[in-house]
Amino acid sequence: MSRKIRQGAALVLGAVMLAGAAGADPGAASPASGVVRIAVFEFELQDATPAAANGVATSSRDSLRKATAAAREQLSSSGRYSIVGAERADDKPAQDRQLRNCDGCEAAIARKLGAQRSMIGVVSRATQTDYYVTIVIRDASTGEVLDTQSANFAGGEEGWASGVRMLIRHQVLAQ
Repeated sequence: MSRKIRQGAALVLGAVMLAGAAGADPGAASPASGVVRIAVFEFELQDATPAAANGVATSSRDSLRKATAAAREQLSSSGRYSIVGAERADDKPAQDRQLRNCDGCEAAIARKLGAQRSMIGVVSRATQTDYYVTIVIRDASTGEVLDTQSANFAGGEEGWASGVRMLIRHQVLAQ
């Protein structure tokens, strides 16, 4: 095959690939990459400690931010997920950090943000040194729960981010 024919064939192939990519559904993962766009919402706190029952704050917002950052980093570094900026969500449940109580509304919010999946995380504090981390991942198109994982950890709130990383690495990504 002559060099001009090979170059022409390469140009045609490139044009076909670009045309296919231009018409691709922006909500679909690239078949070649398999990377899924996921909106990871800010972690929420469910505080069942005796102090919280008496109206005393037992946790800092910074610990929840670190847990969220840890989740985003762990998912992103796996190569399986691309993080969609969920902080842009202006829906009341997201702003009030009450997604855990909205019966799956986070899926529709994630879809509006351009994600294929949504993830909410909840740190449930049982005592000052005992907490659970729960993660729920939904399909943003259907609202169907695709994965729910939970684990119990011991330690103070400075360890929440580490607990989140362990749960994602050993349970969510292990599937």
